[in-house]
Amino acid sequence: MQSPGSERVERKLAAILAADIAGYSRLMGADEEGTLARLKALRRELVDPQIAAHKGRLVKTTGDGLLIEFASVVDAVRCAVAIQEGMAGRDPGIAAAARLAFRIGINLGDVIIDADDIYGDGVNIAARLEALCAPGGICVSRVVRDQVRDKLDFAFEDIGEWQVKNIARPLRIYRLAAQSARPRTGGPAASAQADAPPLALPDKPSIAVLPFHNLSGDPEQDYFADGMVEEIITALSRIRWLFVIARNSSFTYKGKAVDVKQVGRELGVRYVLEGSVRRAGERVRITAQLIEAETGAHLWAERFDGSIADIFTLQDEVAFGVVGTIEPTLQAAEIRRATDRPTADPTAYDLYLRALPNCYAWDEKRLHSALALLERAIARDPHFGPALALAAVCHHHFDAFGEGEDPEAHRRAALALARRALQAAPGDPGVICNAAFVFGAFGDDIKSAIALAERGLALHPSFCRG
Repeated sequence: MQSPGSERVERKLAAILAADIAGYSRLMGADEEGTLARLKALRRELVDPQIAAHKGRLVKTTGDGLLIEFASVVDAVRCAVAIQEGMAGRDPGIAAAARLAFRIGINLGDVIIDADDIYGDGVNIAARLEALCAPGGICVSRVVRDQVRDKLDFAFEDIGEWQVKNIARPLRIYRLAAQSARPRTGGPAASAQADAPPLALPDKPSIAVLPFHNLSGDPEQDYFADGMVEEIITALSRIRWLFVIARNSSFTYKGKAVDVKQVGRELGVRYVLEGSVRRAGERVRITAQLIEAETGAHLWAERFDGSIADIFTLQDEVAFGVVGTIEPTLQAAEIRRATDRPTADPTAYDLYLRALPNCYAWDEKRLHSALALLERAIARDPHFGPALALAAVCHHHFDAFGEGEDPEAHRRAALALARRALQAAPGDPGVICNAAFVFGAFGDDIKSAIALAERGLALHPSFCRG
């Protein structure tokens, strides 16, 4: 009940689209005037016309960020797709790393109206979805997926429940499938999709199970091969630390000769499971093999033999057998990946270790010693991510001490080193969190800093920066 004398709060239900440019601070640091000019042209030529065409209202802008409301969630999703389609063909003469790429999140929820602005969890959830999205991608909440699934010819991949900052309950998140960034109607849409950027790898080990080949010579046995894949997908999905691509995405490759490396890029997965089924009378032979998508290396292979008399029992045995073997194999691969040396130069690594205890001492003399050691390490290996990130932290500490006559020089050095560190070691949680600390401390891009910190903690939940 509203308390006496309190002002009545106006609310409404709205579809909220939040978008920003991935890596905007890095792009501005590399070419401030050029990036700003391209962003303005992008707004003028693509974004603003699509907002108007889909009856949206631009609520506000925050640098590279946009907050847009729609009366219709269908219009919101159509607008997002149209923007991402338009982005695919822009800036063909610019290197891929320097192109502008939107991340878009969409939610449907109750919002509070305050003059021309809107607030509330409906808005906050859209912003969290956008922060979790890959460059060039679209992520939506479950209510959005449920509202549009029978109205639009798009496929959505369930990427699980995520606990995000300042939202009490975990969010069930869906991303627009790579193969459906345009309606599945063929024609010009199909040719444009080939230019879509590859999906970024999720923050946890990821796998796609491709349709198994039916080697029986009898097309009527396809159901058995497809059922086998369904069982394996279901079983793998029970592994909490594993991100599994949904069936409707992996089955777009059914009946096609595929390049595993291409599958990895298109679906945004690190591992691919493929296999075959052969039936001879009442006997069935099933083979499965696990492949690392980026390199094409075979990590594991196995053969299963059984009777067709009890098809469901056999499916369960194969699924459990695959999961039982694949889980430790994936863990071993991830451990190898996690323990890769950050540098091949033992001297550089020794210099880094010597600098480490002095970096958080809050003593100027020890900080000078640490930075000198790190600069020597970086000189030996310019791509030594942890050393670059730690040097950035040292420059922040000098700025905090007010040391020197040019604190802006420390700020510039810290931000430049943090960006170099992220480029050198994008999967290292220590590098990610140290870079997030520097970005957040200098106010360069608070939204990116928060997203980086959350990504670092997702990679290593027990990690904390000194």
